[in-house]
Amino acid sequence: MGIVIDQTPPSAKKKRLLILTLVINIAILGYYKYAGFFIGIWEDLFHVDIAFEEVPLPIGISFYTFQAMSYIIDVYRQEVKAQRNLIDLSLFISLFPQLVAGPIVRYQTIADQIKHRIIQNEDVMIGTRRFIQGLAKKVLIANPMGAVADQCFALSGDSLTTGTAWIGIIAYTLQIYFDFSGYSDMAIGLARIFGFKFLENFNYPYISQTITEFWRRWHISLSHWFRDYVYFPLGGSRVDAQWKVYRNLLVVWTLTGFWHGASWTFMAWGFYYGVLICLEKWFLLKWLNKIPRVFRHVYVLLIVMVGWVFFRADDFAYSFEYIQTMFFLNDVPLYDYQTLLFLNDYAIYFALGIIFSMPIYQLYLKWSEQKAEENSGYYISLQLVQTVYYLIIVAIVTMFLVNSTHNPFIYFRF
Repeated sequence: MGIVIDQTPPSAKKKRLLILTLVINIAILGYYKYAGFFIGIWEDLFHVDIAFEEVPLPIGISFYTFQAMSYIIDVYRQEVKAQRNLIDLSLFISLFPQLVAGPIVRYQTIADQIKHRIIQNEDVMIGTRRFIQGLAKKVLIANPMGAVADQCFALSGDSLTTGTAWIGIIAYTLQIYFDFSGYSDMAIGLARIFGFKFLENFNYPYISQTITEFWRRWHISLSHWFRDYVYFPLGGSRVDAQWKVYRNLLVVWTLTGFWHGASWTFMAWGFYYGVLICLEKWFLLKWLNKIPRVFRHVYVLLIVMVGWVFFRADDFAYSFEYIQTMFFLNDVPLYDYQTLLFLNDYAIYFALGIIFSMPIYQLYLKWSEQKAEENSGYYISLQLVQTVYYLIIVAIVTMFLVNSTHNPFIYFRF
């Protein structure tokens, strides 16, 4: 279909071909991911019972469907030429390093690499190290934090103390970051080994000073996708009335939430961020710029953690009850024995998560590289130290994996 659209001159026919292709892609995604959700709504509204057996969700369908749609839209916009080699196009759609959980790769960023990539020893070294970093994030931080979050969110409202609620949401905040960014690191590293250079998907989002900045740093490929293929076509910020800007933002962020899953909580999570970004655009940014950085940072972390409650909880009732417990609005104890047990058993993992969610290691690497450029002897020592460091990390990760159970990545279900 891309070839047909590419060969069709700008016309209503070309637009119809684009719409048809997009509808087919959305219909496939909708059947697997959203059919049960909409059928459930229909049954509730009209009190009918529809015989429908939900099929398992193909792993990564949200990611490769968006890649396919971005390709066809770029061809329609004449930003890229249609790929005439079916094998090369299939390689782009099903590129295995990022197939199941992103990042969402745009055709224009790797079109030349599909045909003309050169694999050098440096690529293999950089890719291997990046893969190990991602694996360590998942195994050494995300999995232990996930164990804490799962136990906390499994507690009923009556059993949850304020301290345990905070431990649970901080654990989940760290889990989802290190789980998802860890997979992105592994995908970027594995692709680099094979000569592909993917764009970054995370840039230390938890150091953000505003929610707008947070979403420039979190899941960058998805944010850019909705910006380029939904927000800009709706008019973006170049519209004749300010309310239309807010409308466009709310549409984009509600769809972003819905992309993550077929449930009202995911939609509410997306709408929640849409409202906050609208408020920042309206007046909050001016106010935030007047207060100290530390308070802006606290503001972002609180907003993000409240958002993660909706993302993690199964329904609205539990979400609101959990948030009320966090902010002392329920008549529950401050802490109990289980709270202290979590702190005692997982303190080291919380510390690692907090430290590595900041760009401390990245700043060290930058400093080391500058030092190595000035001193060849230091460069050799640095390479030796880093090699030993990564070998130790591999050994530690292997020990953890041997003693662990199956623990899939969170974003596999999207």
